[in-house]
Amino acid sequence: MAMDNDQARVALYKAVPLENVRNIGIMAHIDAGKTTTSERILFYTGKTHKIGETHDGASAMDFNEQEQKRGITIYSAATTCIWKDIRINLIDTPGHVDFTAEVERSLRVLDGAVCVLDGKNGVEPQTETVWRQADKYNVPRIVFVNKLDATGADYEMSVASIKERLGANGVAMAYPVGISQTLLGLIDLVEMKAWLWDKDPKVSEKMQPNIVELDQVPVEFSHDVEQAKVYRQMLIEALAEHDDTIMEKVLMEEEPTVAEVKAALRKQVIAGQIFPTIPGSAYKNKGVQYILDAVRDYLPSPLDVPAPVAHTEDGEELVLNPDPKAPFVALAFKLTTDQFGTLCFFRVYSGTLKSGSYVYNVRKGTKERVSRLELVNADSHENITECKAGEIAAAVGFSSTRTGDTLVGDGDPKVTLEAIKFQEPVISEAIEPVKKGDQDKMAATLIKFTEEDPTFRYYTDEETGQGIIAGVGELQLDVNVTRLKNDFGIEVRVGAPQVAYRETIEGTGDCEGKYIKQSGGHGQYGHVVFRMEPNPGKGIEIGEQITGGVIPKEYIKPSLDGLKDALQRGMIAGYPVIDVKATLVFGSYHDVDSSEAAYKLASALALKEAAKKCTPVILEPVVKADITCPLDYVGTVMGDVSSRRGTVDGMIQKANAQVITAKIPLANMFGYISDLRAMTQGRGIYSMEFDHYQKVPRNVQEEIIKKRG
Repeated sequence: MAMDNDQARVALYKAVPLENVRNIGIMAHIDAGKTTTSERILFYTGKTHKIGETHDGASAMDFNEQEQKRGITIYSAATTCIWKDIRINLIDTPGHVDFTAEVERSLRVLDGAVCVLDGKNGVEPQTETVWRQADKYNVPRIVFVNKLDATGADYEMSVASIKERLGANGVAMAYPVGISQTLLGLIDLVEMKAWLWDKDPKVSEKMQPNIVELDQVPVEFSHDVEQAKVYRQMLIEALAEHDDTIMEKVLMEEEPTVAEVKAALRKQVIAGQIFPTIPGSAYKNKGVQYILDAVRDYLPSPLDVPAPVAHTEDGEELVLNPDPKAPFVALAFKLTTDQFGTLCFFRVYSGTLKSGSYVYNVRKGTKERVSRLELVNADSHENITECKAGEIAAAVGFSSTRTGDTLVGDGDPKVTLEAIKFQEPVISEAIEPVKKGDQDKMAATLIKFTEEDPTFRYYTDEETGQGIIAGVGELQLDVNVTRLKNDFGIEVRVGAPQVAYRETIEGTGDCEGKYIKQSGGHGQYGHVVFRMEPNPGKGIEIGEQITGGVIPKEYIKPSLDGLKDALQRGMIAGYPVIDVKATLVFGSYHDVDSSEAAYKLASALALKEAAKKCTPVILEPVVKADITCPLDYVGTVMGDVSSRRGTVDGMIQKANAQVITAKIPLANMFGYISDLRAMTQGRGIYSMEFDHYQKVPRNVQEEIIKKRG
């Protein structure tokens, strides 16, 4: 019977035309209520029959054991559901900055998003991060101002914060009826009707709204009705700025029809000109059906967004229209690994893929067999026979595909979609198994983790022989260490977190490297001169300006490769070198003794010369920290920031709390949450993300070099 139900659901999903498909994500700052909102969406669309609460560890979307214990979303979870006549492919993304890669790769393949705000705080620090990620991929958004049932909630402040902190055109499309303990419902500013919910959730199992005319709103909420009329006018004026039909009605002092407002709003949401806001409380089941209607009416289908552009092997552009009969092209955007194997999530942009067929991985140049296709619903899977353009699905059995790889049909033209770029690791820990016999198992499992998470690294330190894990934050490393123990039964020990320093140069100079070795008979000879110069913010650029025959052509590439390898090993403390421009300008050769290996070694010697001539310095990662604390403790917190070599960039007061934005060296932020709680009697919180690299003070540099020995 269960199989029959699965088949019936899959048939229902397939019956939905592409113009009625919505590929959307839920995104927000941590603890704004994303997962609670997702749970309500599943409940109201009939996907689940019981609401699971995040705080009880019973959420369907946070199904991972660590997510349930920690009460946060760590992995983006996908599901598919039906609302009225549309099919929603939904991804619930993490809010914690350590897992921002999950948001990045999800937004890359989505057509729209719902951004959830905490109604007490409006736009928060991580909201800014995910909003910028959505901007990068031009993802249309609607905004749900959640938790308006809480004490201190402020809908108007939250709407205003979209413009103030994001610079985006946030416009209310609904206004709350009541606030805090009196939150009763909302007024739809498009149709100017009120959606009122029962105060007692036991009255109606599904908390269905009672949609009434404005004159039926209880008299004690008359102020909200008047405010709704003000915000309705603001909505019309915002639409008129980009829509001639609405502008004409405004100039003629006529009221636009509901159909005209809806058409203009949909057009401007898809174009990214307006971000409409909706009030409510997901936990109290108020506003969720209205969100679903807004997803249906205003967020785009795959047919409404610009078709992605792929590049052929010849470098020509190819527009991928969502045609199921065209050659198959998809982007792999997520891998998950457990003890049962690997699951590869992908978005289909063109063509159709059938279970049992083969795909070609363009980056790897390998074939992958699609042993099974699945629709993923959090932790349950439904087998499908095919997936078409505009859909999101998962495949079982891929061995070489990684996040960001382009998949094409076996025998179809080899085209490439733009890959996804991720943040580089800035923190590392030494790791070793408690039982020596687990070494190989630990290494193999950690390598799988690196395949899942592009911001996570595992490697062996060449000098010490230690295993090293690296990532973008302490929580990310802690989660993966816990996974080793709980999911794979591998007990490990980890060292104290280490900072991922970098090296660069501040001076310019011609740096010579000459490798000559004579040991009787055939010797070794390589001779290069590189002009080294600072290249701030532009990374490593290595080239050559050899004129004449001072270095034979066949030895130029080994010379450049030798320097590239040496830059990874550092100049003064063994950290990778960044932001250097190196140009091969001169050298010489020996008719008999010159070899590729000799020129690689000569380039490494040239870098040692640069360490003496070009003023090498060590760079440290600096994070942007947003610290929220009660007003009574602002002075203490700011003094502590200074003691950590930090600088305060700005301060914003929110109710009785202060948000301090500061730039602080990562080396001084380990264990900061414990220190902050101690300073604020447990009432301070913070979030941080990598911002930039900066030169360390001379005394710190000397300490680092001494430790590296």
